[in-house]
Amino acid sequence: MSAFSTFLRRHCLYLAWFVSLVAVAGSLYLSEVLKYEPCKLCWFQRIFMYPQVFLLGIATYRNDKRIIPYVLPLCVIGGSISLYHYAEQKIPALGTVVPCSIGVPCTKDYLNFFGFITIPLLALTAFVLIFVLLWNGRESAEENSEETGDGFTQVE
Repeated sequence: MSAFSTFLRRHCLYLAWFVSLVAVAGSLYLSEVLKYEPCKLCWFQRIFMYPQVFLLGIATYRNDKRIIPYVLPLCVIGGSISLYHYAEQKIPALGTVVPCSIGVPCTKDYLNFFGFITIPLLALTAFVLIFVLLWNGRESAEENSEETGDGFTQVE
């Protein structure tokens, strides 16, 4: 196993917490500072990202990888919403399937860097990064639980 891979596994909680913190800070910056009003799908993505800051923050402080199975579903569901939202922005016909009827339309592009980087793509990237980091860290958590024999990760 390479040194980089070992580093990622050892520090997966901290790195995932950092990604969630940046995602939430970016979300709040866009809505509170730049005054971009979030659409309905943006709110759902926030519902699945915001708790991760607290869950991963506490788990990082305690070095407790037992949180991983609880955070992974948040990433999958939030990432799925982000993927649908991104597809809806890039394929306008999808906007007619479940239209945003209140507030800002979900097809609205507040920022569009290089023609493809939008807010939902940034959210999807955060969800995927957190998932990958925790999935890799999960393997080391399982190894530790096998060593202790009690089914729990031993806190260092």
